[in-house]
Amino acid sequence: MAGDPQGASVVYLDYNATAPLRPEALEATLAALHSVGNASSMHHPGREAAARVDVARRHLADLLNCSPGEIIFTSGATEANNLALRAGYARGGMLVTTAAEHLAVIETARAVTAEQQDSLLVLPVDKDGVVDLEPLVTALRARPVALVSLMLANNETGVLTDLAPVCKVAHEAGALVHTDATQYVGRLPLDLRALDVDLLSLSAHKFGGPQGIGALFVRRGAPLPHRPLLVGGGHERGWRAGTLNVAGITGLGAAARAARQELAHEANRIAALRDALEEALIAEVADCRINGARAPRLPGVSSVTFPGLPADAVLAAMPHVAASDGSACSSGAPSPSHVLLAMGHSRDDADSTVRFSLGYATTERDIERAATAAVDAVQHVRSVMAATVEP
Repeated sequence: MAGDPQGASVVYLDYNATAPLRPEALEATLAALHSVGNASSMHHPGREAAARVDVARRHLADLLNCSPGEIIFTSGATEANNLALRAGYARGGMLVTTAAEHLAVIETARAVTAEQQDSLLVLPVDKDGVVDLEPLVTALRARPVALVSLMLANNETGVLTDLAPVCKVAHEAGALVHTDATQYVGRLPLDLRALDVDLLSLSAHKFGGPQGIGALFVRRGAPLPHRPLLVGGGHERGWRAGTLNVAGITGLGAAARAARQELAHEANRIAALRDALEEALIAEVADCRINGARAPRLPGVSSVTFPGLPADAVLAAMPHVAASDGSACSSGAPSPSHVLLAMGHSRDDADSTVRFSLGYATTERDIERAATAAVDAVQHVRSVMAATVEP
């Protein structure tokens, strides 16, 4: 829970937008902020700053089970996605992604292929949000593919993608594989020794680190040209110029270490809380639907459609529950969720969908309060809407 300015407690269920800063990350970030030193300087304060960066890089590598030298620090997953797609497409060939990706991938893919639009293939998803791989196999057989980019876990529905068969067919055809793992990292175990992706993007604030810091995993030996967005010095092996954000990186490392220590038990605990929330809503709101429920999902994500009820009205009617009507990166956009439209939902249903996302600090009491508030909000909105149409 969190407190609002008026002192009333708020149940925070918007972890997919940003997770609360972990105490370990806060402590580490503050310690770094109290120090001075550019991590590229050779004097003692500079070496201390560089040591903090090295420790954080090792903690993140431990979480991902990769080499510290395969990690490039960025400002977040959006920058990492841009770097990955631009470098991958520069190899020559098609760029393949899906209709349900985060806009940081979709818009980047459109931008890099703008001069040759037939070089972009957007794969469909079914009504459960699962990717159809047949068009990918067909494309790989028909013409060269430079990069395949599929997210590990959807940010709106939590639906997971099985990347093992994707990596197999893509690599057999000479293509590389990128995944936006922003919502997956720190929530489920991830072994990059076993998962054969070439590039992976993440943001610290999704697993309890600071905002404004993230990373791109680049597998050692992957045949990729550097395509930096920022040029200048040779920071981060030439992938990203600019003075390192030592405080942010330090906080990311501390959050990665804390998340890794909890992974063994937290996923099951959070999945049980999500299931309890969904069961309570289904029991009290007969026509509500859980999107992607038949597919494997992240443990802490629940996308719920309340047919005929605008999501913004439902959210406004439960002010002490912090949830979302979709991706935070699309907040304020007039169009409905492209993810839900790709799954075959109508525009009305997409506009009637609330996303609850849970995380490491969510409690049973939070879920009880949220379920009660959501049911009351639905009933309130229905009564108001019914009153407005009465003669």
